[in-house]
Amino acid sequence: RKNKGSNIITMAKIGRNIIGTVLGLALRSPQSSYAFTAPAASIFPLNSRSMASSSSSQLDMVRNRGLERREEGATPLPGGMTLYVKPAEDGKSVGDCPFAHFVRMVLSEKGLEYDLLPSTPENKPQWLLDDYGGKMPALRHRKECYVDSEVIAQYLDFFFKDPELSVGGAATEAASNAMDGFFPAMAKFTKHSPNGDEEDQAKQAVLEEKLANLEEHLSDESRTGPYLVGDGTQFTLLDCSMAPKLYAMDVCLREIKDNAVDMGKYPNVRKYMDALFDRPSFKSTVEYGPETVVWGWTSYH
Repeated sequence: RKNKGSNIITMAKIGRNIIGTVLGLALRSPQSSYAFTAPAASIFPLNSRSMASSSSSQLDMVRNRGLERREEGATPLPGGMTLYVKPAEDGKSVGDCPFAHFVRMVLSEKGLEYDLLPSTPENKPQWLLDDYGGKMPALRHRKECYVDSEVIAQYLDFFFKDPELSVGGAATEAASNAMDGFFPAMAKFTKHSPNGDEEDQAKQAVLEEKLANLEEHLSDESRTGPYLVGDGTQFTLLDCSMAPKLYAMDVCLREIKDNAVDMGKYPNVRKYMDALFDRPSFKSTVEYGPETVVWGWTSYH
């Protein structure tokens, strides 16, 4: 096939809550048959500003900015997806990366088929190393490639809306605020050694502060469902993002941190975790198990 010039598609402003950004729809580069154009620096952050619903007129606005020039048509079609992820200790099976797991949950919720390729530095595709710094998770969708789990999730939810997992407005902003800072606090506490020293206790206190914020959010009496946004009845991208991180915390507190945090103080967080872990999209994508989580957090993260 003839080489095509690199196209970068500019996403128009979607509603008042999403700023214009570049998704970086990368076609084959003339320099190499394996090269893809580098992704744009801008991303969609997972918050209320990035999860507003898109009307048909807004989608038309995106199409009018160049998507119709793609050979496959204006709207990407299912199929032809490959997800490159961190491997486990054996270098072949799926690793414990919560960001890759987040993307896999989104793919599962939407019923999208894809090939899953755990990749070491030695067997990553050359185009992924050259043009994306080897970053993973990386989703290749035919001629396009995206890195950064939030970008991938927004791409999937924008073009494959069944079911739609983005919710905008004040409800999502409140949920985003409730989870703000949780994962960095959890990671710093988990990775600190030795357990129980003064610094460890300080890091634990920060984590428990974040858990208390989440507990308060989930304790709102107006809530009728188990999930994070609004009244809790709708499962969203925020839940897909939180599920693997809470799973990692659950395993690490038990296996690495000597159960230092009493989750009995956070009953609504525990209920939320149980609801997430019971989701089919979680169950079908957590094959890596506790042993791999422990290996990952003690030797890789």
